[in-house]
Amino acid sequence: MNDHPRIPLAGVIGSPIAHSRSPALHGYWLKQYGIRGHYIPMDVAAEDLETVLRVLPKAGFVGCNVTIPHKEAVLALADVVSDRAALIGAANTLIFRPDGRIHADNTDGYGFIANLREGAPGWAPAEGPAAVIGAGGAARAIVASLLEVGVPEIRISNRTRARADVLRTEFGARVVVYDWVQAGNMMEDARTVVNTSSLGMEGKAEFRVPLDALDSRAVVTDCVYTPLRTKLLEEAAAMGCTTVDGLGMLLHQAVPGFERWFGHRPEVTAELREAVLSA
Repeated sequence: MNDHPRIPLAGVIGSPIAHSRSPALHGYWLKQYGIRGHYIPMDVAAEDLETVLRVLPKAGFVGCNVTIPHKEAVLALADVVSDRAALIGAANTLIFRPDGRIHADNTDGYGFIANLREGAPGWAPAEGPAAVIGAGGAARAIVASLLEVGVPEIRISNRTRARADVLRTEFGARVVVYDWVQAGNMMEDARTVVNTSSLGMEGKAEFRVPLDALDSRAVVTDCVYTPLRTKLLEEAAAMGCTTVDGLGMLLHQAVPGFERWFGHRPEVTAELREAVLSA
């Protein structure tokens, strides 16, 4: 009989990783629910990714989150890839099975939708088009989730149009691409507006997409959460829109992974938000 069962370990892999709020998030839940486990940040270079992933299960890891720049690369290293991760072309959550096999999933879209439904309870995705700014990894997950919940048309604009055209090709006829200089025009009659780019983030370029055509009935959300109230959200709120900050997406996307790794489905609460913001 083993009197000392292994303590489950999980973490987040990326490079750089010191800025990640995920250790504070999962650490809060582990403490709140009295679970004997640990969640740690791991700065892993691209050339070491496969070696590290193969070793972690042997060291007691039950899974991990994956962030920039490894979210696409892990798909080729996983033994099992969920339909969602395959569709999005990236994974953010890995589960290490007892036999050592790696299961890759993407919970970003789940986190995005859960955050919108919590922050804007009256949100009705089928009521009108969505305008999406940016065409990177976050946009892929968000476009897939918006299509799944019934948004009739998704308008995308990106500083480099070619990246938006790729999403149009992969996700089909409900996706319409706008040139960057026409990004403001996407807002007309849009009921959902999403910034998936880094515009407006602390230390990044300012958000300058004109909002003149923004409909006051729109729900506006920003994936940026540093600052929590971005220029986009401030201006949209002043125009009468319902706004939802980006922190909730980070919190909600963590729920499925924590449940798989530690055996308890955690709750997203106001206290959790405060703990992560003050980390």
